[in-house]
Amino acid sequence: MSLQEFDALIDRMQLAFDYAENLGQYVDAAKILYQMNEQLPDDLQISLEELDEPEMAKSFVMRYNSNIKSAIVDYRQRLMNF
Repeated sequence: MSLQEFDALIDRMQLAFDYAENLGQYVDAAKILYQMNEQLPDDLQISLEELDEPEMAKSFVMRYNSNIKSAIVDYRQRLMNF
């Protein structure tokens, strides 16, 4: 995947994530985080726990959002060097 393709995909996912989070739809936001994580190469993927209870979605999003964003930045750096 090229940097431009990755950026376009992640930008769309980020918009969807922000929208869901702003509306308080944390289960949907968590699903988007899972999808964002799956777009990363195996060595940069974050080990995410299963979200078994919807009531825990907000804390899940708060816990993993910055980790996913950091991994995305690392992957973008990698793509820029190719």
